[in-house]
Amino acid sequence: MSGALKEVRNRIKSVQSTQQITKAMKMVSAAKLRRAQDAITQMRPYAQKLQEMLSNIVSNSDGDVKMALAAERPVEKVLIILVTSDRGLCGGYNSNLIKLTKQTIKEKYAAQNAKGNVQILPIGKKGYEHFAKNGFNVVDKYWDIFTGLSFDKVQAAAKYAMDAFANKEVDAVELVFSEFKNAATQRFIAEQFLPVQKVEKSAGQKNADFIFEPSKDVLIAELMPKILNTQLYKAVLDGNASEHGARMTAMDKASDNANELLKGLKISYNRARQAAITTELTEIVSGAAALNG
Repeated sequence: MSGALKEVRNRIKSVQSTQQITKAMKMVSAAKLRRAQDAITQMRPYAQKLQEMLSNIVSNSDGDVKMALAAERPVEKVLIILVTSDRGLCGGYNSNLIKLTKQTIKEKYAAQNAKGNVQILPIGKKGYEHFAKNGFNVVDKYWDIFTGLSFDKVQAAAKYAMDAFANKEVDAVELVFSEFKNAATQRFIAEQFLPVQKVEKSAGQKNADFIFEPSKDVLIAELMPKILNTQLYKAVLDGNASEHGARMTAMDKASDNANELLKGLKISYNRARQAAITTELTEIVSGAAALNG
């Protein structure tokens, strides 16, 4: 009986230690989330307006300007930029992104994948490790971007994708990332990064009226890469905030689960203790009765 009590006590101590760790990790993630959330909420309106402007310019060009990054051609080779995290313990965040990437390959690029023409550019250690381990063609230059996250690091990854597309090394670039909504909610997205998508006009809609100074060619050649850099940076900031939100939520649930487990263990401990006391009392009473008898 004493052995059973000791085992339950050890389990209670173990769960309490784990709960302390999960509570501490939740607090750390909450602090990081505030900074990451501020960064993406400030960046998002700017990036969305730039994307809207770029799509309108491409849609209204009518072939009068040569735009290498908007050129549509038969898709033979594909590059997929995947934004995951460097660390785990964030629920299903990374597994959902990896699952969406595989689903995108299966549904859109199965023929290219069968020929070995799908390349993965992972941003984040978890995505890099998974696809490298499973035999995919992986670009291993930019997976550590979250170590000292900066615009320059993201720009280098965007430049790799743009150069590969412009040089016809790939015919399409897909971007898979998590859009941050709030601490408990992320939206997993797979969208076309290159070629730049055109905006479909509704019936009777007029062309956007832009005034270009200096020339349209010069401005587009200068602005398009910068806007695409910004779009990728926004996706990385979204992923960064989503990771911390997912981890905070996961650690909160883990703390609650530890609480429930502790309640059950304490009930088991009290029952075992009561049984031990009852047994001892029975033995004492039986012994006293034997002596008096």
